[in-house]
Amino acid sequence: MTDRRIVHMGLGNFHRAHQCWWTWVVAHPDDREQWTVTAFTGRRPDAAAVLNAQGCRYTLVKRDSEEDRFEIVTALREAFDGADQATFDARVADPATGMVTMTVTEAGYHLEAAPPARLLSGLRARFRAGGAPIAVVPCDNLSTNGVRIADLLLTLAADEPDLRAWLSTEVSFVNTSVDRITPRPTADDLAKVERLTGFADRAPVITEPFHDWVLSGDFPGSRPHWERADAQFVDDIEPWEHRKLWLLNGAHSLMAYVGLLRGCQTLADANADDTITEATEAWWAEVATLLDPDEVADYVPRLRARFANTAIGYPLTQITENGPEKMRVRVAEPAVALRAAGRSADAAALAIAAYLNYVEASPDTAGAVSRLSDALADDKTFVDTITDFRTQIGRTR
Repeated sequence: MTDRRIVHMGLGNFHRAHQCWWTWVVAHPDDREQWTVTAFTGRRPDAAAVLNAQGCRYTLVKRDSEEDRFEIVTALREAFDGADQATFDARVADPATGMVTMTVTEAGYHLEAAPPARLLSGLRARFRAGGAPIAVVPCDNLSTNGVRIADLLLTLAADEPDLRAWLSTEVSFVNTSVDRITPRPTADDLAKVERLTGFADRAPVITEPFHDWVLSGDFPGSRPHWERADAQFVDDIEPWEHRKLWLLNGAHSLMAYVGLLRGCQTLADANADDTITEATEAWWAEVATLLDPDEVADYVPRLRARFANTAIGYPLTQITENGPEKMRVRVAEPAVALRAAGRSADAAALAIAAYLNYVEASPDTAGAVSRLSDALADDKTFVDTITDFRTQIGRTR
């Protein structure tokens, strides 16, 4: 039996509901390789401190309208402050490490952001140690997320030709599409977990039963048997990315901004508002014209069922975090494709109008839209539609 490690960047609830849970649930004692996770926090060290205090164990709560189901996840073995670069470098360089995964949000995929520089430092340490090939598996809601992080690392290593060559030949960058709604736990959730399990867990994870993971790329050496929990390995990630980003995440953003302007607090509140559900259906019909009809026919009914899960109290304000980055890939990107094809994008215009009103953007609609997409800002008909919607839906939070 061989111990194998995944080093993860971004110790948040989604990671623990998704990649960490997936690694735990597929493990079998007879497997030749036993995979565990070492995770590093993002901006704050709090999660590492809490998890270390309870041996890195945590409760995953699968919640639907009928019941809560509890699982004690034990795949996480180490948790560190993300600012501990020396330990991060050492873990990435360690021969036992087989891959690095990431959940650093869309905002982390920029040259000036901290995660790419931190990751490059770890990979540089592995390169200097003569380390074996390794996979980098970003799990954030961006199209071709593996390609994006590869491009960032190669740019940052511009003055290190030997490192660039090693990155190009010995590091595999895997594109992924990930999906699982994970609201933040409340004080009531903590109390309920302790009452029903006997475990005084200070870091439980609340999530829906649904889970989805699609991956495209190479894994040098080996990987966990994630397919045992229905992960899919495909040659072309793009159709899966677009389906998820546009149908699910785009709908989330529309529901969040319109919902908050209408006084809703959670996704369940928004889903119970007929005006918002009509707008959501219009959004799905609009972006469906850009996707494979068979995929839409299967996927949209599942989304309706997930949104109807009233037990998941998903705060709309959580959806609005990193709003500009999310709106660019979830709403502006399909809107550009629709307009380029000569089609209506009124539902996209409504989502952008609600977003602009919620963030109290300038009355200069075209100027505000340009921060999401120059192509849309230059589309006078589309901007005029946004302006009309901004007047209709109001500007107060």
